[in-house]
Amino acid sequence: MTQEHLMAFNLVLMAAIASPGAALLVAVRTTVASGRAAGMATGAGLALMASGWTLAALLGLDAVFALFPWLYGALKTGGALYLLYLALRLWRGARSPLGEAPTPRGRAFLRGLLVNLGNPKSMLFAAAVIVVVFPRGLGAGEIAFITANHLVLELAFYTLFATALSSAPARARYLRAKPFIDRIAALLLAGLGLKLLLQRTLP
Repeated sequence: MTQEHLMAFNLVLMAAIASPGAALLVAVRTTVASGRAAGMATGAGLALMASGWTLAALLGLDAVFALFPWLYGALKTGGALYLLYLALRLWRGARSPLGEAPTPRGRAFLRGLLVNLGNPKSMLFAAAVIVVVFPRGLGAGEIAFITANHLVLELAFYTLFATALSSAPARARYLRAKPFIDRIAALLLAGLGLKLLLQRTLP
């Protein structure tokens, strides 16, 4: 592995993290609704699971999915159902007040973990992009370094993201537009979940 391999991976990774999807939607909503700590906890869950997909890909995730397509199907279906569950909760609570109690950090962390467990973007990034960027035959130390690099980058991104979005002006703007924002987010999450359920091909 060369420095160029790592730089290419990091550039593609940052573009993937910042692109709209289930992970970013959940991070935005949790941060603005429940504050910086909950947003950072959600980001930590997202980051840990995403870096876990990277580790799995470097250890041969694509080959495992090819040998056991039911495993990919099970993960995809579970992720789709969880996204639909989140969408339903968002839609039902769109007009409800947030309340004073923020989302506990443990629950926010678990939410992030579960979203990326079945997030197609995380799986496809891990199964396709990583095996193209890096050469075969990486050593254990290189695999550990790449995985840790992924985790650190995602943690840094979501920490900065939560800090920026948790300000009082951002929260006030969210509260004013909460019914609209929550229902748009619910429709997007439901669309991603339905797309996952209807998609039958392997990554």
